[in-house]
Amino acid sequence: MRIAVTIFLTDETITPTRLARELEQRGFAGLYLPEHTHIPVERTTPYPGGGDLPREYGRTLDPFITLGQAAAVTERLGLGTGITLVAQHDPIDLAKQIATLDQLSGGRFTLGLGFGWNVEEAADHGVEWRTRRDLVRDRMRLMRALWADEPMAYEGEFGGVRASFAYPKPVQKPRGPVSGPRTLVGGAAGPKLFAHISEYADGWMPIGGRGLSDSLPVLRAAWSDAGRDPGALQVVPYAVHPTPGKLAHYADLGVEETVVQLPPGGEAEVLRTLDAYQVHLS
Repeated sequence: MRIAVTIFLTDETITPTRLARELEQRGFAGLYLPEHTHIPVERTTPYPGGGDLPREYGRTLDPFITLGQAAAVTERLGLGTGITLVAQHDPIDLAKQIATLDQLSGGRFTLGLGFGWNVEEAADHGVEWRTRRDLVRDRMRLMRALWADEPMAYEGEFGGVRASFAYPKPVQKPRGPVSGPRTLVGGAAGPKLFAHISEYADGWMPIGGRGLSDSLPVLRAAWSDAGRDPGALQVVPYAVHPTPGKLAHYADLGVEETVVQLPPGGEAEVLRTLDAYQVHLS
């Protein structure tokens, strides 16, 4: 099984270049970074993890600039977002950022995308909460029009783009109904999420990886009903605190990659954690 990591990199943590070099030298598969543009002080949305919102949420580095630094100092390390809040971006700008990072990294980028949990953050971006999932779906279609080999117009419910010259293109070639970089959707199990995954993604990024024994058969059925290749579905448990038993369970379910959680700490703390996690690479 491939073991990648995720971490809240901030202005107070280990630097992106130091971490990326260490990950590649130690044999980790990838680095995935979260995204929050800002955290409104006046916030009524509860933190999904319970209790007070951790300090690092309001100090998170921009994932695309940070992954660009990581790409520049590595050759093999996978680079991903976990997750990009697509609804909070201008899709034309985001399509350019994604394609540029994927091109410059030699096709190493994975777009982990999601719908968010912080209502106030999304509202400042003009996102209407009840339609955010449909907005993300629409913006993925618009971005894929820009990534097409030939100029292609797109007009959707939430916006459009004229047929345009838009380079660079993502490295990975189209597979089934999906084009652009490897795309994984984060979120809790459910029929709407699984329908979206089956329509426009390569797989699922379940946060914490709990309940997969029950949810995977449901996702596989939705995937099959959508006419997708059963062998192409990717499931990547995300932000996992690993144990040998947990990783063995994932392997039994057919999982080929797991993303483990690093603490949002300084260099010494993060490297100690990597030392402990390396036992799972053998």
